[in-house]
Amino acid sequence: MNCSQAPGFILMGLSSDPEKRQPLFNIFLALYLLGLLGNLLLLLAIGTDVHLHTPMYFFLSQLSLMDLCFITTTAPKTLESLWTGDGSISFFGCLTQFYFFAVFVDMDNLLLAVMAIDRYAAICHPLHYSVLMTPFRCGILVGGSWGVTNCLSLTHTLLLSPLYFRTNQEIPHFFCEFGPLLLLSCSDTHLNEILMIILVGVIGISVVLCIVSSYGCIFYAVAKVPSAQGKRKALSTCSSHLSVLFLFYSTVFATYLKPISSSHSSEEVVVAVMYTLVTPTLNPFIYSLRNKDVKSSLRRILNME
Repeated sequence: MNCSQAPGFILMGLSSDPEKRQPLFNIFLALYLLGLLGNLLLLLAIGTDVHLHTPMYFFLSQLSLMDLCFITTTAPKTLESLWTGDGSISFFGCLTQFYFFAVFVDMDNLLLAVMAIDRYAAICHPLHYSVLMTPFRCGILVGGSWGVTNCLSLTHTLLLSPLYFRTNQEIPHFFCEFGPLLLLSCSDTHLNEILMIILVGVIGISVVLCIVSSYGCIFYAVAKVPSAQGKRKALSTCSSHLSVLFLFYSTVFATYLKPISSSHSSEEVVVAVMYTLVTPTLNPFIYSLRNKDVKSSLRRILNME
């Protein structure tokens, strides 16, 4: 076998049928532009409205920034492949795309946990909220998440970089994903797969435990609120976050909670579209449509008042 440490790859994309490329290009482009617009508007609303300069909206702005970067990691190359029919990508380009994909998906993951902690502090300790969630501590939470994310993403990328591949192999995906790349390698990838499962498992379980424990305390605190109106008001601040949690983790778990060596079907590519494009596109609309403060700020920006 003619194996190399720096081969080129061919991304097979979403469909091998040329007749489907134009409709898929239109759908992908519409979702990408909608995602850019929604996240940019949310960032603008939070940045320009002093009433939104609170810990909750600070974390939301960070999530929106991550979603903006997340969709830009995979969508442009996918659109190029759909438009030209050429899915070729260099080994360095593939590793670069995978690194940034890992950065933003891990950062999304950690930010959702940080936002759960913020809601826990706001609902379970309302009198001490301003003391618990100071700007310095908010910065530490986000900065710490960035540090952990970069270490994880670099480790993930290093697990791929020493492997050997045949030149111009076809990747049955629309971006450079860890699992499909491992399956195409000429090298023995058993250790790489085990290390990846351990890394993803430890971080994933830690984040899920953090979110579950935070919301366990939140629901317990809400249950003790005497009035139904008070309960609804407390839970209303969590409804958007819970919706985003469900969208993100239902698609991510469907992809990663299984052995990497299992086959990658077309259904899994559809699931990948959900968490790489659809979910980041929907997030700003979920938060803005359910939040009167954000809607008010957006109306002012759009001169609708």
